[in-house]
Amino acid sequence: MQIKKASQLAIRALLAPSIALAVSSAAIAGPDENELSIEGTAIATDAEAPEGSNLQHLYSGWRYRSSETQALQMDDFENPAFTAVDTGEELWNTVDGSKGKSCASCHNDAAESMVGVRAKMPRWSNTLDRPHTMETQINACREEQMGAEVWKWESGDMLGMTAYLGLQSRGMPVAVDLSEGDMQSWAEQGEEIYNTRYGQLDLACANCHGSNNGKMIRADHLSQGQVNGFPLYRLKWSGLGSMHRRFKGCMDNIRAEPFKRGSDEFIALEVYTANRGNGLSVETPAVRQ
Repeated sequence: MQIKKASQLAIRALLAPSIALAVSSAAIAGPDENELSIEGTAIATDAEAPEGSNLQHLYSGWRYRSSETQALQMDDFENPAFTAVDTGEELWNTVDGSKGKSCASCHNDAAESMVGVRAKMPRWSNTLDRPHTMETQINACREEQMGAEVWKWESGDMLGMTAYLGLQSRGMPVAVDLSEGDMQSWAEQGEEIYNTRYGQLDLACANCHGSNNGKMIRADHLSQGQVNGFPLYRLKWSGLGSMHRRFKGCMDNIRAEPFKRGSDEFIALEVYTANRGNGLSVETPAVRQ
């Protein structure tokens, strides 16, 4: 164990200067001044930072993307995530499980009943005594109300449903409430994870998305890491992905052992990062590079 740890420290020592140099010497290219409007709905891509934030101002990741990527999100017909939205709408109305119900059986028209839901997630569950994410809430309904099998976190069905439900809140301000239950302690745990260095590259989320956001590192334009567009279509993935997939990808990139999707660690990180973006508009389903 001592030899393994010594090897890891040696690798970090060798890599740290090159990483620091790459970031410190990176060109500064802050968020652009473009405005986002989709189907006639104005989307707030910047907002005043919440009280206590270490950011001076909030900017959506859309403001850091190329004009070509931005254009894809500005037109629902061109947005490649909308095939998943169509899947979600179909699933909403599909009877499944032993109780012979669909989502619509209880919630009727999602365009009315689901408005504002995504903007407040994650939110506290007194039943679970822990935060509910969109994914855990959907599976709770499937299991308890429909008698149906739960979906895997990154399954096509789950991504379709979260995209469809998130769309109903598009344009509304993110408003995660830390005053409910024990949400504050979950946010604090998430903040600790956000600021902790992991992996062989010895980097934290904050190293890229805090002090260095707006800089270019190689071909990547570092954003603030806002999560108001998930699930989102990422060109690199050629498909839709959850917030936890993005968290895992970042940990893979720094050569760290990632937490699992749906783990307490990633849920805490979701609580913190979602609250960190309070005031930005929900963009689901967003498009990123």
